[in-house]
Amino acid sequence: MRVLHFYKTYYPDSVGGIEQVIRQMCVGTGRLGVANTVLSLSREKDLAPIAFEGHTVHRVPLDFELASNACSISSLGALARLARQADVVHYHFPWPFMDLAHFIARVKKPTVVTYHSDIVRQKKLLRLYQPLKQRFLRSVDAIVATSPNYMESSPVLGRYRDKTRIITYGLDQGTYPQPDPALLAHWRERIGPKFFLFVGVLRYYKGLHVLLEAVADTDYPVVIVGAGPEEAALKIQAMRLGLKNVVFVGAVGEDDKVALLTLCYALAFPSHLRSEAFGISLLEGAMFGKPLISCDIGSGTTYINIDGETGLVTPPDDPRALRAAMRTLWDNPEMARDMGARAAARFEAVFTAEQMASGYLALYRELVARHSARSGAVAPAVAVLPPSRD
Repeated sequence: MRVLHFYKTYYPDSVGGIEQVIRQMCVGTGRLGVANTVLSLSREKDLAPIAFEGHTVHRVPLDFELASNACSISSLGALARLARQADVVHYHFPWPFMDLAHFIARVKKPTVVTYHSDIVRQKKLLRLYQPLKQRFLRSVDAIVATSPNYMESSPVLGRYRDKTRIITYGLDQGTYPQPDPALLAHWRERIGPKFFLFVGVLRYYKGLHVLLEAVADTDYPVVIVGAGPEEAALKIQAMRLGLKNVVFVGAVGEDDKVALLTLCYALAFPSHLRSEAFGISLLEGAMFGKPLISCDIGSGTTYINIDGETGLVTPPDDPRALRAAMRTLWDNPEMARDMGARAAARFEAVFTAEQMASGYLALYRELVARHSARSGAVAPAVAVLPPSRD
């Protein structure tokens, strides 16, 4: 079976939460016999196809952006061409240009869209986009919500319950590098033996301004990993608050990220708006057996982090509550260890890449069989391979 993924950004150009999820989908289903291709946009000049971890990445030039909506004229022909070669086209929402491209390219193959997030910020533009969005979501064969929490709280998904499934995100720890002793020693010397960690792109909905307010007048060490549009404002805020206990380390490679995840005392994930639909770095913290702190925003963050079990959940945009949660974990190391162990156990029970891949393979098969029954064609064979542990 051949599956085409279409999203605005992907490796090696961009490393974010959705890119990581698509990567895990491709690697996981690839082990089950699916041949995956990813079509994405790029600012780079050399756009030859790339072989990446068992799947192929096709990139086309990004022509312009309108309200963070990446657009590419050449992607329309590429989508039409690659869709003809695929058995299933897998879209990743939200990306309004993708909706338009689907119709212009006249994609006739079985289609599934993973619904990563509601559109929260651009209220005025959302009203203009609404008719296209509704037409697109009506046209696809299946929609996937990434957690029961998001399915129940999204006003958009509520309109499409009859075609929506829940398949949670999953990660494969085997795709992460092993902790490097030299890097562990480097970060332990630089940061110290006990610290809270945040990992992610520094965006408006991450709630990092709340985290900075929460640790003002405390001595809790906080390490912030990542870069992004809010970086300058956050550094100004930290300077204004006189924070000596917060370290901005910028974007780091996978080896450094793994070292910091290994060393950290707990993961702080203060996203306060529903634009944070799941939280891949929160899931990474669980995978590494760390106690978690997150906010209750009605999204997948509270599906990952169960209050009082795998960590602590606070109201959003509440520095005092966030500080109290940090104090509780900091002052109770045995509680923190137990919560971290339960977070790791929940990860293994619910959030592995193998489980996600199995769910998507079953959905792909169902859509192809349904499409074949309607058209009278023969469904493509799928070679089911034993899961790899490499």
